Amino acid sequence: MTLLIVGATGTLGRQVARRAIDEGYKVRCLVRSAKKAAFLKEWGAELVPGDLCYPQTLKAALEGVTAVIDAATSRPTDSSSIKQVDWEGKVSLIQACLAAGIERFIFFSILDADKYAEVPLMEIKRCTEIYLAESGLNYTTLQLAGFMQGLIGQYGIPILENQPVWVTGESSPIAYMDTQDIAKFAIRALSVSETEKRTFPVVGTRAWSAEEIISLCERLSGREARVTRMPINLLRTVRKILRFFQWGWNVADRLAFTEVLASGRPLNASMDEAYQVFGFDSKDTTTLESYLQEYFNRIMKKLKELDYEKNKKKKDKKTPFKKVNSQ
Repeated sequence: MTLLIVGATGTLGRQVARRAIDEGYKVRCLVRSAKKAAFLKEWGAELVPGDLCYPQTLKAALEGVTAVIDAATSRPTDSSSIKQVDWEGKVSLIQACLAAGIERFIFFSILDADKYAEVPLMEIKRCTEIYLAESGLNYTTLQLAGFMQGLIGQYGIPILENQPVWVTGESSPIAYMDTQDIAKFAIRALSVSETEKRTFPVVGTRAWSAEEIISLCERLSGREARVTRMPINLLRTVRKILRFFQWGWNVADRLAFTEVLASGRPLNASMDEAYQVFGFDSKDTTTLESYLQEYFNRIMKKLKELDYEKNKKKKDKKTPFKKVNSQ
């Protein structure tokens, strides 16, 4: 089976590509920059040029492909908007897959997207789910909550560097999941017929609030966090200002996602059916405690090694002047 992965250079996409290659799939990746995707080629993937915002590039990329896993999404720094990438681009991809006769299509959405119509990304994900279900493609939609990988930059690094940790509004407990575990579900969906034309939540073992994560990071690092609370009304004002400028639309739409993070409503769901259908054991899923424990153990060990080397150089440093014996 030849598998096309869209968004393979992203945090999740690269794990999907790695898993697919390890399981013996012939992997092709749609990329905008071959240079940035060089690591995928080193892993054994085939790189094909293409862009969701340019539908004419998709036909050639889909030639000879059996299944597609779509892990692409717009970034705040992209010149293209959320609407252009996550809606218009996805519609073009789905239409191209239909024309190419693709047998399986795996789509990543966001849990509870139907509850936040005022948040652009959530509303677009909801609409894409509906469009995909009505398209006629043999799909599987996986609804995610959040990536553990993102917590390192949000909490881990600021705490280690004694920088402010920003918390907004009433923290929503979120069931973060390791992207390696999410990739396992995506690849398994390709071979399990019970997942066809169905939607499943794929989330972590429990939901964590920002305060709980900060407390865990403090305990594991042995350092105290400098917590700074950002009023949600201030972010709403900033978002409105950014909407006045075209260059700020993408950032403004991303800021809208803070409405989800600061609503106080848990982003979580039962995984009992998913584990049963996909044939996985929940005990094998990475917990947030173990993920952060491994990170801090690795970092603290490295910091101790650097401190040791620094002190050793000081001790070994000799005076540049030679001692002269008096006659």
